[in-house]
Amino acid sequence: MALVLTDSGKTRELAAIVQSSVTAFAILVGGSFAAYKLEVFRDFAPHLTIVQDISHRAVSDSYVHISVSVTMRNTSRVRVDIREGIFRLYQVSPLTDETVERLYAETFSINEIPRANWPVLFDSEFVRAENGIFVEPGGSHQEIVDFFISKETESVAVYTYFGDIWDTGTHRRQPGWDLTTTYDIVSLSSR
Repeated sequence: MALVLTDSGKTRELAAIVQSSVTAFAILVGGSFAAYKLEVFRDFAPHLTIVQDISHRAVSDSYVHISVSVTMRNTSRVRVDIREGIFRLYQVSPLTDETVERLYAETFSINEIPRANWPVLFDSEFVRAENGIFVEPGGSHQEIVDFFISKETESVAVYTYFGDIWDTGTHRRQPGWDLTTTYDIVSLSSR
């Protein structure tokens, strides 16, 4: 028994309509999946991992040199453009009892994540509007900052921030990345 199509023109037209509909549906599903994946996994959003390496040494009878090496690793699939940064050194110890009581009251009086507002020893900012720091995907960039503090200081907190990132894909500024590390200065006189 043979199947005979009497009107092959109509059949071809129907097949073309079905094929166009299936193709349009596949494009719609594929586009929706791509949009979902890009939003969920943020494939084209910049990501930066910051690592601080801190060391110290006596440089005179009264002062200690603190060296902070900050490495920024681009863990995203897009270039990260950094236009500004902050390097800040806080004194953690020693503090007076009055300062500790004030810090405690300030830290726990707000309904946010408790963070102490340590006394600032040094504050340094940079802005590189035209010649920013560019970190390619999988690449890294290192900045080194030097501080000189009194030998009386026993513990510090080092804060670094890198931001004002211009996302070339969305043409919008992105939030930056920061890191705070507490560092104890081992007594240099016991060596």
